[in-house]
Amino acid sequence: MIQSVAFIGLGAMGYRMAAHLPQHFDTVMVWNRNFAKAEQHAAEYATHAVSLEAAAQADIIFSCLPTSADVEQLIQTLDIKKGAIWVDCTSGVPDSAKKLAQDLAEKDVTFLDAPVSGQTIGAENGTLTVMVGGDIKAFEKALPAMQAFGGLIKHVGESGAGFAVKAVNNMLMAVNLCAVAEGFTTLKAHGVDLTEALDCINASSGKSMVTETVLPQRILNRSFPLTFALPLLAKDSGIAVDLAREAKLSTPVLSIAQNMIQAASALSDKESDFSSAVKMYESWSKITLE
Repeated sequence: MIQSVAFIGLGAMGYRMAAHLPQHFDTVMVWNRNFAKAEQHAAEYATHAVSLEAAAQADIIFSCLPTSADVEQLIQTLDIKKGAIWVDCTSGVPDSAKKLAQDLAEKDVTFLDAPVSGQTIGAENGTLTVMVGGDIKAFEKALPAMQAFGGLIKHVGESGAGFAVKAVNNMLMAVNLCAVAEGFTTLKAHGVDLTEALDCINASSGKSMVTETVLPQRILNRSFPLTFALPLLAKDSGIAVDLAREAKLSTPVLSIAQNMIQAASALSDKESDFSSAVKMYESWSKITLE
């Protein structure tokens, strides 16, 4: 039985994910580097703002941080409760997950890599997709806690598999984003009504998540709301390309798209939403997608 749950990292995703846990568990502890945010969460959702050391004594410990390096650095400082399961929802590096799983196993702690997809709206609605790598028995034990914020939850393989699936998923989204930017720039250059063209494409074989939601809700209306930062997409696409290289695979489409996303990220503010990558194409073509 899960007696206590902790959530470490209350960013745009983590803040909303942790908000669902008190509906399922009596003791939910939260910690954030900016501790005022943890206190705000406690006041808003009846969680308990605690020290990092206290959070490490929960039965199930969630983390949602920017990078695997952040998670590794944090874990090195902690004396984690024996028998605990650490569930890392960071979009991380597969090799890091393998290392952490091995190191923590020596301390009688199980590590699961469990990145999520669905953006902040999915976190808010508790409908995230969770892709989990690691020990299957630990997965089954931690599943009730993940169900608090997850809609589709899948065990996809051994340690590192969850991070691998998330990286490839985001890489595919990056490919679609680049293709949509180029395709719709071409249409506008030929005087096509983009809104009407979008309706046609979304009823045809060229549709994707980018055409169905990102283009109409972020780009064409010029809102670019920050829910997933462009540098994080650049990081994830880099992880995906690294995985292909490690397997000695030729992936020219992925590599080109990753180069484009990296370039767009370098030209943008760090707080730019991933959808703002299209602005790089707009600067080249002098055509605005609106």
